[in-house]
Amino acid sequence: MPSTTRTQIRPRALLHASGGPRYAVALSVDAIGTGLLRPFLLLYGVMVLRLSAPEAGIAMTVGIVVGLLCMPAVGRWLDRGARSTVVAASMLVRVLGVVLLLATPEGSAELFTMAALFLGVGNQTWPAAHAALVATVAHGRERDAALAAARALRNAGLGAGALLATVCLAGGTTALRSLAVVTALAYLVAAALTWSVRVHARPASPAAVVAEGGGAESAPRMSALLAANVIYAFCLNVPEIALPLVLVTQMHASPMWSAVIFVANTVLVVTLQVPVTVLLSRFPRRSVLVVAGAVLTASYLGFLAAVSIGHDWAAPAVAVVSVLCTFGEIMYAGSATALVTALAPAHVLGRVLARFQLSTGFGLAVSPAALTALAPHGPVALWGGLAAGTLLAACAVAA
Repeated sequence: MPSTTRTQIRPRALLHASGGPRYAVALSVDAIGTGLLRPFLLLYGVMVLRLSAPEAGIAMTVGIVVGLLCMPAVGRWLDRGARSTVVAASMLVRVLGVVLLLATPEGSAELFTMAALFLGVGNQTWPAAHAALVATVAHGRERDAALAAARALRNAGLGAGALLATVCLAGGTTALRSLAVVTALAYLVAAALTWSVRVHARPASPAAVVAEGGGAESAPRMSALLAANVIYAFCLNVPEIALPLVLVTQMHASPMWSAVIFVANTVLVVTLQVPVTVLLSRFPRRSVLVVAGAVLTASYLGFLAAVSIGHDWAAPAVAVVSVLCTFGEIMYAGSATALVTALAPAHVLGRVLARFQLSTGFGLAVSPAALTALAPHGPVALWGGLAAGTLLAACAVAA
């Protein structure tokens, strides 16, 4: 049954619920800095450090894995009451990563791996720490809208940074080094602004923990939800990996279509993430997440149908279906983290968010390998497999 609670978009209240003006500026600066370097980190390893593509790729994978392994410790830190401190730390550790990157001599895969490790730790720590901070300053559906606003703001910053970096890439290796320097400065400024916000949560007292029905280490397991989230997270890599792979290498379409789809995805997320999240706030979060799975499933079946039509119309059809996929992504992003923060008892919020980030990060880490492994076996294996997996995930969330 629909909920009677509905949030309205009030910019001033939304800004406060998101952490305040300084924190919003910090998120913007951090996102732009991330957009300047993260999409081109592999190129930095290959072009500037003269590493082979497999060496650079393995180093980046190590960074992601180690970042995920740090999440339990991050969760315990958050449950001690830290909020803005953890967010600032996630930015500072990336400063160290970029400094190591700039200090890495040509051919040094070891130092590049170390730099990727620190960048990976920061990138994996940030989402859980940010969600915990927002959950501390905002509550109920206002918190959902604040999380959505931060995602829209971050996507805008990432897109702006990536666009600026793309323009600068004509400068070759010098430009890549300069982008790294600017990225480090952006992370440093963002960390300082976040630190100045000084948001803390009072750790739950033993009496409050007992009142919530749990021990000091208890937390809801949510195994089905976390397992389903691994599959849901695949949708975040579809516009960047699966669609370019299919369009360019299998359909032999112009790379322009991949660029158009990526830009459209970014613009739709930036402009619609908050309005769609607010519009759907009348419904239970779990129901929205289930419907998001159904929409994603329909989009994957749409891609299967689109690639099978005539050559001249296949690429435009894929582009049209990608809009439906983006709507599924928006619904998923607007409900998943919000559902987890609503289900988690206050005294274990950090550990629950850390486990949720583990599932998201694992899904993002394995999806490139899974997508590239399925694609050579044909459209039915790729899109049919994604549709079946996502439908099962939606059923698990519903159950």
